[in-house]
Amino acid sequence: MHTFNRFKTALAAGLLAAAASSAFAADEAVEHPVIKRPFKLLPSADLVYTIKAKQKGLSLSGESTSNWRAGDGKYALLAETRAALFGKILEQRSDGTVDDYGLAPAQFVEKRFRKEAATTVFNRDSKTITFSEGDKSYPLNGGEQDRNSTVWQLSAVARAAPEKFVPGSSWTFFVAGRNDAEPWTFKVVKEEPVATGQGEVQAIHLIKTPPPNKKGQQVDLWLAPSLEWYPVKITFADDDGDYVEQTLQKIVKK
Repeated sequence: MHTFNRFKTALAAGLLAAAASSAFAADEAVEHPVIKRPFKLLPSADLVYTIKAKQKGLSLSGESTSNWRAGDGKYALLAETRAALFGKILEQRSDGTVDDYGLAPAQFVEKRFRKEAATTVFNRDSKTITFSEGDKSYPLNGGEQDRNSTVWQLSAVARAAPEKFVPGSSWTFFVAGRNDAEPWTFKVVKEEPVATGQGEVQAIHLIKTPPPNKKGQQVDLWLAPSLEWYPVKITFADDDGDYVEQTLQKIVKK
């Protein structure tokens, strides 16, 4: 029985890592938008989040950190998720330069719980996106993001043009994951209060839903204008009731 319980808990930790890393990826690659928008990068900072989740009927908790650095025409982002009893279950790294489109990833590396790291490369010379997992490739036209950089690119766009982030507006990016790429569209819902470790803040609520008539996770994202448009909350919700909720506890400017 103890062995079975440990197996269930390990399975849940693995599912939590998968949910936290791939919740955004559900859309088919039906288009490849090339959109140039004004942007204003967020100040370098370390952000700490608490995580609570339900996976396969088991409740899990943990902590996530995002170390964001931008300056001198470059950026780097390291995100780590740790679960109680297991330690680090997910690590995502994105780094690259800043060009006319905003963040221009050079590579994205993802290491999940008990899995080998996967690397996605944005080849600027050959203008292709390639993957260490699988043999797919996609053209690199400009403005493409990875799973780790997209929210920060979205925040930079919002910071440059806050007046355009009104209910009903939508924002699409072409995003590469571990072994494929697809467009993500975020839609603004409304402005609403969010309770954080730094008190209650007003935040812009956006959603990313799966395509019509398809199952998949809905992603809810809250960006706080009063906190430089840093992401203060993210939730990933499945049709079966499983979820992951990530809430900001503190920001340390660098």
